[in-house]
Formats: sequence, structure tokens, C-alpha cells
Amino acid sequence: MAQPDSKKIFFENLSGAGKAIAVLTSGGDAQGMNAAVRAVVRMGLYVGAKVYFIHEGYQGMVDGGENIREATWESVSSMLQVGGTVIGSARCKEFRTHEGRLKAALNLVQRGITNLCVIGGDGSLTGANLFREEWSGLLTELVEQGSIEADAVQKYSALHIVGMVGSIDNDFCGTDMTIGTDSALHRIIEVVDAIMTTAQSHQRTFVLEVMGRHCGYLALVSALACGADWVLIPEMPPEDGWEDKMCQKLSATRSRGTRLNIIIVAEGAIDRHGKPITSSLVKDLVVKCLGFDTRVTILGHVQRGGTPSAFDRILASRMGVEAVLALLETTANTPACVVSLCGNQSVRLPLMECVQMTQEVQKAMDEKRFEEAVKLRGRSFENNLKTYKLLAHRKPESELPISNFNVAVLNVGAPAAGMNAAVRSAVRVGISEGHKMFAVNDGFEGFCKGQIKEIKWADVGGWTGQGGSLLGTKRTLPAKHVDKIADQMRKHNINALLVIGGFEAFLSLLELLTARGKYDELCVPMVMVPATVSNNVPGSDLSIGADTALNAITTTCDRIKQSASGTKRRVFIIETMGGYCGYLASVGGLAAGADAAYIYEEPFDIRDLQANVEHLTEKMKTSIQRGLVLRNENSNENYTTDFIYQLYTEEGKGVFDCRKNVLGHMQQGGAPSPFDRNFGTKISAKAMQWISKKLVETFRQGRVFANTEDSCCLLGMRRRALVFQPVVQLKDETDFVHRIPKEQWWLKLRPLMKILAKYKTSYDVSDSGQLEHVMRNRPKELDASVAM
Repeated sequence: MAQPDSKKIFFENLSGAGKAIAVLTSGGDAQGMNAAVRAVVRMGLYVGAKVYFIHEGYQGMVDGGENIREATWESVSSMLQVGGTVIGSARCKEFRTHEGRLKAALNLVQRGITNLCVIGGDGSLTGANLFREEWSGLLTELVEQGSIEADAVQKYSALHIVGMVGSIDNDFCGTDMTIGTDSALHRIIEVVDAIMTTAQSHQRTFVLEVMGRHCGYLALVSALACGADWVLIPEMPPEDGWEDKMCQKLSATRSRGTRLNIIIVAEGAIDRHGKPITSSLVKDLVVKCLGFDTRVTILGHVQRGGTPSAFDRILASRMGVEAVLALLETTANTPACVVSLCGNQSVRLPLMECVQMTQEVQKAMDEKRFEEAVKLRGRSFENNLKTYKLLAHRKPESELPISNFNVAVLNVGAPAAGMNAAVRSAVRVGISEGHKMFAVNDGFEGFCKGQIKEIKWADVGGWTGQGGSLLGTKRTLPAKHVDKIADQMRKHNINALLVIGGFEAFLSLLELLTARGKYDELCVPMVMVPATVSNNVPGSDLSIGADTALNAITTTCDRIKQSASGTKRRVFIIETMGGYCGYLASVGGLAAGADAAYIYEEPFDIRDLQANVEHLTEKMKTSIQRGLVLRNENSNENYTTDFIYQLYTEEGKGVFDCRKNVLGHMQQGGAPSPFDRNFGTKISAKAMQWISKKLVETFRQGRVFANTEDSCCLLGMRRRALVFQPVVQLKDETDFVHRIPKEQWWLKLRPLMKILAKYKTSYDVSDSGQLEHVMRNRPKELDASVAM
């Protein structure tokens, strides 16, 4: 752990001394806005700047007075887990006028504010850019009116603006995810999961209307995440005659024994002629054509409400810190930028380029250029749509290609939420590609016993929302049973393997690769998709299941902290899972607002523990009432959770008392988060497409024979891309003793947690976003659209 007196964070030219930063939220609210405000305030204060809240958005900037208040460290305490925006948001007609902006300029100059951090949608950010462009003219006007001194024009000559997109709609081009989108998906999926149980009981059809204005992202991704039968979005209206096709699809689903249907309608859905398609219209259609018992649920503003998800808290915290860095580095000639997310990386993009691209989408839709509108939304949106079509709409047998290949899919290692979504995706994509798909029960243990059976399209219906592993999973490695596994491969004529699992799955592929020299049956394409709550698989920044575990940790920490409200000062020591990998403790700590997180990758000793106790004691005396300390289960064999609890209890006497909690297997259980469902679905679909390609490449003289390194791969997310990497090449990147990668990207997030907890620490700015330009079409591999 870094001690409070550790080395300084920035070079001198990145100091915020003498600068004033104001933060405001504008337009519609979104979960996670408070996390962004908190990060801006604390990072701004950390670098020595004055930071101001502007309450009620642009209206507060125009009205001035008490609406613009200086922020303190304590003023953003306990707001991380709160939904909406505690500094208020309002749409302001007056700011759209020149007179309104003149008033706003005067209010800012009087407080010496020349740096603005605006959190809002495209309208809010466009208004901020106009204000910036008019700034010098507004100051000249204020001098002429006698409202400010002439030297103020020189002193406050430039207004610097950085934007963060806060919108549940995810309708802003240039970023994969906007603040609030993931939380809105959580609300939608919670409702869909609840509705599915009652729909199944009564054999009902449910039509759900979701928000999103003119953007169909929420509808599309929630349809992908819950396996909806039909989805209607504005960017890709259905072809004429869609009514009959939809009813045929619903009828065919019921005839296969399914007891319910789910149809998701975006609030802006239209047909090819621009006529609105409403949820009530869809309901009437189903009742009239099929006579199904049908209900409508309009989710409305419940999607905007509630506590932010772990993803949104981390995204907003990262973006808030990045926004302050961008403001410190900006010059008079730097264009206004927006901080955004690309894959797993924060980037800075020119604000107006993003706004113009966003407006082009709407223009393309208005002009009925729908294919172009989908492309303009970005590769992430386009990929979601392709994947949904592939998985939701089964082609007739006559239209399927005939490959004569058999592909087996199995789970290996501990269960992780999202595994079933990945299996469903693999099975359906495989069938669409003409393969015969086989499911293996209980991993390699079941494989050697012959627990292998063909799995059909309908067999995986409803799997996306199921937690755990429906196929069954074991930690057994194949080396001891490789002869029996080769026999089963020959017996079932298995031509390719898809392994979904954690570190054991990685070890399994290495063992099978080694055994190829002895068994020709193992000379087939093999690919692994990482799925483990520990997120400790080399070659991938993220694993299926880790997001669900993070949400379990975050929600539990929120409840634990709330349990101490109204009582005396209290510190909670929380133990998380992860083996030797500190991902859950570190990133969970950032999402939950922890004061410290102890992990194996960052060695600590008794002096660090003592410094942390003293630091927390000082904070407890002056401001906070509750403290949170996370400890990874294997962070240190001697400094156990009990030891740390006893140390904090003893050293905190008279200031705070202590409680401890071991979260245990609740981190592995529960329904998968929207992120894990979507990530599992898309990464597995990509893996199956790779298998199809490799099967064609390696088919010679009537059989499949693949014995090269690149025919045994791991598919992982690396920064901005999903990449296939030969497992043998990942050996050098792996610490096999502790079952972790030697380098882990999330370690760069740890200083963020420390800074936001008021520690003085070093911060690596080398990885911070550089100003880039908006790309209309990214290279094909950059489709990692669901990234932290």
C-alpha cells in the first residue's frame, strides 16, 4: 500500500495550482453521474486546483449566487452509490440566448473559473462548445458594460472545456459506453428476468417498451442479453410484411414447447416508412393474429433510477480523473474534447467531431439510409445487431450450409455467471454455420467418461439469464485421462473444441497441445474463451463472470456501509475471492469507495498497515463516519483477514470500531449481469466463427488435421481489440505458481482508488488518453464493445 507521504503524482506542468475547475451535470440524469462528479472534485483538489459545483446545470450557471459553490473533499463523501445527480440538472432555455451566456460568463469570471467539466448529452456538450467559442467576445462585452475590469480579459482569456457523456441512451458517437447505460441495462434485465417467471406460469407474451429516444442501443442489447424473440429499433426498421414474419416466429417458438415470448420495443421504433411502432400496436397485432395472452410493460423512468452498477462507477471514476488531466494539459489552441471509452481504454476525442457524427446518424435515419445509420452508430452497435440476428432467428434447414463437422463445447474450472450465455451463443452460431454441435457435461472429467451428446438450437433456449454452468463444470485437467479423451474424440468424430473456463481451461489447452504428438485425434482446432470471476487468465483483460462478481461485491459493500449509518464511526474489513489475483479487491474497492485494498501483486508490510490505520483514523476524526478496507483472500499468508481486523480494532480504539465480513461464494452465484451476458454471447460467437474458418483451412484428404501453434488459441480482450493468441505464446506471460498473468492492466487503476481515498501517491499518466480523431470505420478486430 502506498503511504500518505509517498512521492508526488505529476510533473510541475501538470499542477493545478492557481486553477479553478467547475463541474456541472446537464440534461437528463444518469446513474454514475455522482461518481464522475466525485472523481472530478477529488482529483481537482488533489492536484491543487479550486473546484466548484454548479448546481442545476446551465440554469445554475446563468443564475449564479448560491448555485455556484466551492467543493470540499467531504462534500462528495457517500455519493458514489447514489443514483441520479446530487448537484441537480436542468434544461435551460436562457443559456441558449446570448444574454443568458453573458450572465453565465460573468458568474464564472467573478470566481476565476476558466475550466469547465460538463457531464451530459450531445445537446449539453454542444452548448458548452458554443460558450467556449464566444468566450473572448463575451468578456469584451462585459468590460464594455463595466461589469468586469479590463485586465480580466487577459487574465481569463480562454475557457477550457472537457466533456463526459452522461446518458442512459448510449446515443453519442465516439464512445463504446456512456455513463449510465450499463445501469439502465441492469434495470431492464432485472425487470425482464422477473417478467419471465410470471410469463412462463401463464404462457404469456410480453411486450416491453424501453427508453433510448431515437437510439435503439438499450433495446438491442437487452434483447441480446435476455434472448428476446423479437426486437424493434429505429436504426434498422423491419422490412415490409414484418408483422407476419414476427407472428410466424412467435408461433414456431411456442410449437417447440416454449411457454413464453418476449418482444422488446425501443420507444423510437419506426417502420420503413417512418410510422411509429408502439408497444400497444405490437400487442394488438399478436392478439389479433395469434390469440396469445399478451401484456405490455412500459419501463419508463425506472431505467434512469436506482444505484449505479459497478461498471458505471468505475467508468465514471476513470473518466472524471481523465477529464481533470485533460483540463490540466489543455492550451488555448486545444479543441474542446470529450473523454470516452474505446474497448478497455480511455481516449480523448474532439467534442464537435463526435457531435457531428451523432447528428449524422439522425440525418441518415430521417433520410431512410438505415444501413448507413447502423454503421455510423459504430462497430459495437453493428456487431450487436449482427449477433442478435444470428442467434435469434434460426434459418430453415434447407438454407443452412452443410459442413459435416462436429464441434464440442465444454466448461472447465469453477462456474462463472455468463458461461451459459456463451454456450448458447456457441451452439446457435455453430448450427448456423452448418456444424453438428455436441455438449460435454462436467468438463474433461465428463469427456473421458463419454458424457457427450448432441445439442440442438432449442436446447439452449432461455440459457442467457441462468447463473452457474448448466453443462456442469469440473477443475479436472485432461493430462491424466488424455488417452480416454482421444478415444471419445475418435468415437464421436469431434473435429474442433471450444473450451469456456478459467485458468484450468488455459492449462488444459496447453496439455492437449503437448499431447498432439502422441494422439492425432487432438490435432483439431481448439479455442478457449476466458470465464472466471477471478479474472486471472493470461491474454485477456477481462473474463466472463468478473463483472457479475464485481456487482455482487459492490452491492454487498453498499449494504454493509449502510448498516453503520446513524451509529458511531465504524470500519469494515471485507475479504474477496480471486485466488492470488487482486482484480476483485482492487476494482471492487474502486467501485465501492474503499479506503484500502490489500492484494498479492502489491506487497505490503506492517508499516503499510500502520500507515493505513493512521490515515483512516485521521479521516475518521475530521470527516467520514464509515471506512471500508478490502483484502484479497491470498494477499498475504501472515497478514490474514483476522489479523488485519484485530490490528484495526486495536489501533482504532477510541476513534472507530471494526467489523469483518468474508463474502465467499456469493461472488460466484446469481444471475449474470447484462455485461457478462453480452460479453459472453459476443466473444463466444467470434470464437465459433474462428473455428469454422480453421476447420475449412485444416481440412485435407477427407479429414481435419491441425497441428500448428495457431490452431490452439485463446480469444481475449486486449485493450481495444478481441485477439486470438496461440496458448503456447502466452506461457512466458504467465506466473504458473500463483495462477496469474505477469502483467495486469488493472494495476494502473489502483492509484485512482488511493487518490480518491485521499492518499498521496504516484500516478502513471503515460497511459492517459491522447487526443484522437473520430473514426467512421474502425479496423475489423476493434469490436470489443463491452469493455471496462
